[in-house]
Amino acid sequence: MNTSSPATALVVTSIGSPNAALRELAAGCLASGWDFVVAGDSKSPADFAMDGCRFLSLDAQRDSGFGLGRLCPERSYTRKNLGYLAAIQAGARVIVETDDDNHPSAEFWMPRQAGVQCRAVECDGWVNAYQYFSRAFIYPRGLPLSHARDVGPAAGCLETLHSPIQQGLADNDPDVDAIYRMLFPLPFHFDGDAGPVYLRRGSWCPFNSQNTTFLAEVFPLLYLPASCSFRMTDIWRSLVAQRVLQANGLGILFHRPTVWQERNTHDLQQDFMEEIPGYASNVRMREALLGVSCDPHETLRLMMERCYEVLIRHGWVGQDEEPLLQAWLADLEALDVS
Repeated sequence: MNTSSPATALVVTSIGSPNAALRELAAGCLASGWDFVVAGDSKSPADFAMDGCRFLSLDAQRDSGFGLGRLCPERSYTRKNLGYLAAIQAGARVIVETDDDNHPSAEFWMPRQAGVQCRAVECDGWVNAYQYFSRAFIYPRGLPLSHARDVGPAAGCLETLHSPIQQGLADNDPDVDAIYRMLFPLPFHFDGDAGPVYLRRGSWCPFNSQNTTFLAEVFPLLYLPASCSFRMTDIWRSLVAQRVLQANGLGILFHRPTVWQERNTHDLQQDFMEEIPGYASNVRMREALLGVSCDPHETLRLMMERCYEVLIRHGWVGQDEEPLLQAWLADLEALDVS
């Protein structure tokens, strides 16, 4: 057990029985001294059990004392929000998240640190972060298609930068959109020797929930919105997070794969339909978020509230997002997280 690093939790949501990926994650958490929280849903098996794992059934989530536990919709990936809260309540200072179809590499279990040696990328607009990890054509889910083939600026020299959100890539079946999956060959493998890149203020790239680390100072930004497409919840979370981070002079770190995905069964046509809101709205959403007043002296809560007011006003998320967000923020306040 690594006792020298901050308390770390791994959070997953799953509706299936324990599989090979989940068992590998549980074994790694036991060996590394990590808390492992699996948030269930209405389709989860009632007898879900696995050594090294805390499984949160729907009843456990509703009876958790968290206001969000009774408001969060069923059959929603955003049940993961209850996993985050349970991890924070148990004392996590670092939250790592992944999905139940991702297998960890040995490097996945390395302690997470705020200061990371990386190369910075500086520009004003959208950046395809994946291009820094492969010479082959690939782009992340959520990147506006008009920017998928853009050549970004060269990354700078190595320096140590403060990185409270760190996005790891996934090998084999990486996080790309349905259009890419239908038109380009998979599996895909990134350059395993590529070092981390840090997108400085002004540079925007969507990040996902497949292999992502959040440090305690930005725990409020974990929030996944529920009143939008399943394929957009983590992407739109990432745009809100980037607006708030950039207001505080911070950026997003991307690093080489530390998981490989053995993807669960998906209907690519359905995925495409659920991604259309992103194709239609992500450019305008970034512009709208840039217009949100955010002061670095304000709380993350206040900045998030303003960002979601804009998303609700434009109809990108529904009106029923407001009580969910307020329940999340109230639950965090009760846990002394601001």
